[in-house]
Amino acid sequence: MWTKFAKLFVIKSKFEAFLVIYGLGLGAVERGVHYLHQYPGVGGWLLFSVCPVAVFMAGARILDSIERQQAD
Repeated sequence: MWTKFAKLFVIKSKFEAFLVIYGLGLGAVERGVHYLHQYPGVGGWLLFSVCPVAVFMAGARILDSIERQQAD
């Protein structure tokens, strides 16, 4: 039963990976907007810019793992 439940959280295709990356991106931008409201000025913009960069790095890792998985 747990293995069937765990299979729901496995990313199997690039389409699923792009959906996950899109969701991460939306959350990161939303978090960045909160940073801009909490820390006006340069500090808020620096924190805002770090949020999408983290999504870019995670997205590259997700896509790389999907490509490796499909090559096997």
